Amino acid sequence: MKGRELVAWNLRRLRVERGVSQERLAADAGIDRAYLGGLERQAENPTADLLDRVAGVLNVPLGDLFVAPAPGEAPPRPLPGGRRR
Repeated sequence: MKGRELVAWNLRRLRVERGVSQERLAADAGIDRAYLGGLERQAENPTADLLDRVAGVLNVPLGDLFVAPAPGEAPPRPLPGGRRR
């Protein structure tokens, strides 16, 4: 798995584990929600500074964004869509 793929995998995994929407994470990290979505789709190439901010918002060490998944581990599922009540 390449670096951008690892970041995308772990970013979604950590975000979903914490129940944080893309919109909330992007706002708290000071980035656009569409850009965050691009990170999760591997369409964007983030800087180390940006990854450090996102990791800080998720309250994890930067290295947690580069953890290789276990062999055969299913990809992280997205949070349910729609507005929160």
